[in-house]
Amino acid sequence: MKQQQQTGAATPQFAHNEAESRYELRIDGQLAARAEYRKEGNAVRFTHTEVDSAYEGQGLGSQLAAQSLDDVKRRGLKAVPACSFIEGYIEKHEKEYGELVAR
Repeated sequence: MKQQQQTGAATPQFAHNEAESRYELRIDGQLAARAEYRKEGNAVRFTHTEVDSAYEGQGLGSQLAAQSLDDVKRRGLKAVPACSFIEGYIEKHEKEYGELVAR
């Protein structure tokens, strides 16, 4: 049930699932959030970000965005924020991630 999932203090586990072209956060093995992308040359085009309704309101979307963008930066790639959530996150954190945006 949703309440059971929310009461645990499990730490979300971040993963880059290249086979599915997405970044993921899992809690107790369950997919809690995902950021889907398409690789385009030296850029990662973020196309969709979603947090499972059982985990909404816990900051997982922001955590996923930060860790995904950190991975893009670490790999020396650029980000194309075609997803409104990732676009908004970059705008709010321009100092940290503004230089990642492919122009």
